[in-house]
Amino acid sequence: MTRERKAVVRYSLSFKQRVIREMEDEGLTKAEVSRKYGVKGTRTIHQWICKFGKNNLLNKNIRIETMEEKDRIKQLQDEVKKLKLALADSLLAQRSLEVVIEEANKEYKTDLKKSFGETALTDSRKK
Repeated sequence: MTRERKAVVRYSLSFKQRVIREMEDEGLTKAEVSRKYGVKGTRTIHQWICKFGKNNLLNKNIRIETMEEKDRIKQLQDEVKKLKLALADSLLAQRSLEVVIEEANKEYKTDLKKSFGETALTDSRKK
């Protein structure tokens, strides 16, 4: 069985620039240029626009916010920063306690986590 090879199409620099110039001058869309020149996919043409065009052919996203929205975003960003710091502190405290327990286990040659858990269970059963 032989595998069918796909043809790889490479476009010259001058061809790409001519297509983009034509889009800018004549106001053609990506789809129209794609059909006219047989370029497969408008994504290819979009990349050419980004590289060679004047970027006036690309859509622009403009976000309009009120002052209340900006204040709320700032407030939420500050809250996220505080929560990250609190999480870091709690993780550090937890790790510190684990290290203390490990050192105590080495010193007293016992497993404090196990023995502490067993006493807690027996205490709760007595009640």
